[in-house]
Amino acid sequence: MTTASLAGQERKAPGRPRNAQADEAILRAVLELLSEGQTVAAISIEAVAARAGVGKATIYRRWANKEALIIDAVAAMKGPLPALAGESVRDDLVTLITANRSGHARGFSKVTACLLPELLRDDSIVEMYKAVTEPRRELMRSVLRRGIATGELRDDLDIELTLLMLTGPSMMHGLFQWQPRVPDEGFVEKLVDGVLRGAAA
Repeated sequence: MTTASLAGQERKAPGRPRNAQADEAILRAVLELLSEGQTVAAISIEAVAARAGVGKATIYRRWANKEALIIDAVAAMKGPLPALAGESVRDDLVTLITANRSGHARGFSKVTACLLPELLRDDSIVEMYKAVTEPRRELMRSVLRRGIATGELRDDLDIELTLLMLTGPSMMHGLFQWQPRVPDEGFVEKLVDGVLRGAAA
């Protein structure tokens, strides 16, 4: 069973109506603690409650445990899945990668950077992160599969390798600006076009 499934099962049954402002404050508190360098292990419900200005009971009414809370916080950081037109593989890939590099996502880039060492140390954190990112990766896979089916892409295309080629450079360039000679303007389109030159039918 995946971490996402466990988190879903561990949610408390709905009781009193949810307070959207409290939810936002709680999730923001988690992200602020992560961006300040707090490890997942070090973050406590007490610390989140104090930062959010709510009681612990408010958090426990919404999330059964810390793991479920952190999954939701990272998911909130990444924002909703973008709507795809479904007409062009190129356009849909540009939409997906652009969404990952949006102002909203970049505002929390420090959180991602602080999570990277934990991903190397703790397999359970890796599973938590995958639970958040996998729906986005699967959406990109579906675009690539559709491109193979419609003849836009080679029928022998390695989907997983292509996925890595599309997402890896975008993530590293967005986080660390390792190649300052590559401007942000037009970056996504150039990345997608470069990969598609080898992937096109």
